Amino acid sequence: MTEERDIELFVLKNAAMTRSLRQIFNAENIGNSRGALEAQADSLVSDYLKQVDFKVLVNAKRMSEFYMLFYALENDIRDLIESTLIESFGDDWWGVAVPQFVRDNVQKNYDREAAEGLPPRSDRMIDYSTFGELGEIVKENWEIFSGMFSNATRNRVLRLINRLNLVRGPIAHCNLLPEEEAIRLKLAIRDWYKLME
Repeated sequence: MTEERDIELFVLKNAAMTRSLRQIFNAENIGNSRGALEAQADSLVSDYLKQVDFKVLVNAKRMSEFYMLFYALENDIRDLIESTLIESFGDDWWGVAVPQFVRDNVQKNYDREAAEGLPPRSDRMIDYSTFGELGEIVKENWEIFSGMFSNATRNRVLRLINRLNLVRGPIAHCNLLPEEEAIRLKLAIRDWYKLME
């Protein structure tokens, strides 16, 4: 009888904690970027998605894992670049430390979206850069970033960024990532963080 009571208490405590966490997440808007209007718009597409082949939907669910991994990695690298260059160059880092061709392309991306009337995706210009351009920023400022990478050469870091950029293609362009590439992606992410230990 004691075991049953312990299990019951365990389940009840977990339910109470889960409820509390959900309330906190909702209050802080964590993991819930969907507004009321967007939630209503979900009904506009739900019927149409029923027409999509089941295999495509299964593959979409599978690919969401890789999108999440790359989203976290790419944004972490953007934050690392920005904070490092602010520390070295101050608030003018974008105009001082970023190669001109990267700034030009970023400005084109920004202007193209603004011309279409899209809301700004960010107030940071670095968020309009491509992943490959992030590598160019690191390359241009290697003397600043080199101290972050334990015993890693410039070529090794840039080769890893290039490998990540290549595997990003299928993820960003809605193609199924073969298992070998999924493994390579996970190993490359691990290698990135190991280089920074």
